[in-house]
Amino acid sequence: MALVTIPDEDKRLADCNAIATYLAGCGIDYEQWTPAHPVTADASAEEILRAYSKEIDQLKARGGYVTSDVIDVGPETAGLDEMLAKFNREHWHDEDEVRFIISGHGLFHIHPKTGPVVAIEVETGDLIRVPRGTWHWFNLCADRRIRAIRLFQDVAGWTPHYTDSGADENFQPLCFGVSHLPYQATTAL
Repeated sequence: MALVTIPDEDKRLADCNAIATYLAGCGIDYEQWTPAHPVTADASAEEILRAYSKEIDQLKARGGYVTSDVIDVGPETAGLDEMLAKFNREHWHDEDEVRFIISGHGLFHIHPKTGPVVAIEVETGDLIRVPRGTWHWFNLCADRRIRAIRLFQDVAGWTPHYTDSGADENFQPLCFGVSHLPYQATTAL
């Protein structure tokens, strides 16, 4: 289950209902899909999409998504640091960013127009929808591994539009569940 930290409020949420309620106030949809469908660690993208086809079809109907795929990133992924550098800068998209986590961990930072930055560590079973236009950034946790189903409203996918606000520079990409280190803001916003 996700963990949510609001550094400016020295607040941490670990209860599924509290997380969903808080994130809804930020415009972020969060769900926990349990039990997850049993897929082997080496399952192909096609096997994963088949296993979750019912849920994917429901999401497509709800959000107008037209395509889905599986992203599989690990320490051995070629160009991983360059990929992370692209998404660990504050940006927004012209369409929703939807992820259902099959395995691994990741850290979304959400920067609402009003209110403090929110850090959301996602893991297996978490579904998150970051609506179009939402300022955010993403990084991997210490294991540098994530496998997720992605849904898109445009078959071409989305492009990041960088804010160049510098807000992302004030936060260390530390995860709470995997690294067991306290979350820290390097400076106050």
